[in-house]
Amino acid sequence: MSDTSACFVGLDMGSAYTKAILRCNQNIAASSIFPSGGDYKNAARRALDEVLSTAGTDFESLSGIVVTGLGAGSIPFEARKISDLSCQAMGCHCLFPSARTVIDIGGQFTKAAKITPQGRLADFLISEKCATGSGRFLQIIARILQIKVEDIGALSLSAKSPVEFSTNCAVFAESETVSRIAEGAAKEDILAGVHRAMASKTAMLVKRLKMEPDVVLTGGGGEDAGLIRAISEALGIAVLVPEQPRLSAALGAACLAEEELS
Repeated sequence: MSDTSACFVGLDMGSAYTKAILRCNQNIAASSIFPSGGDYKNAARRALDEVLSTAGTDFESLSGIVVTGLGAGSIPFEARKISDLSCQAMGCHCLFPSARTVIDIGGQFTKAAKITPQGRLADFLISEKCATGSGRFLQIIARILQIKVEDIGALSLSAKSPVEFSTNCAVFAESETVSRIAEGAAKEDILAGVHRAMASKTAMLVKRLKMEPDVVLTGGGGEDAGLIRAISEALGIAVLVPEQPRLSAALGAACLAEEELS
């Protein structure tokens, strides 16, 4: 790389995955995603090493680093730490300047945030600590149905008669899923019902926040086509989804690192 004087890294250390973005001269030069695996320090090194290697630069050439996420306190190098919602707000603003509401569906929680026209966090709400309010619920259902998590979205879109779940509790929903299987319900109908249940909880959270369009959906939930459709239907508007929804907070972190030195 001929000019590394204006390169910044954003590192998002989530419960399930650690993500890194290298941004040089206001363009994304490289990105990486690694499973956190409970070892944040190692995941951070691997994610950072990959983006630096891909871009052909090194740690000493960086102009700044911002770290965010659950494992931010475990990094093995100096970096500024900023809250994940602030980074998410800026990342979504960089991708969609018209964004005013962000929904982040992660491995542990669903978070809803209102952001300013400048990409600053204005207000937020977080789902209660229950699996139905996070991507963990989809992992549980995938295990019961013996399918891959990445196949859930496409499969649910083929549903003919979505199952209605009578509970919003993950423990009872798990039992209800087993009962539905015994009754002969199709996998796609069960998945569509799960998506509707998750979308209903997400919509309640967003409406409590007094949703303003445009709405952006990020996190692992943004990779699930069935969940995207269910949330759009529950909110009554089409939601915007980044091309790589897991990377938006890392992008925001890189943008904030750049902003600090501009």
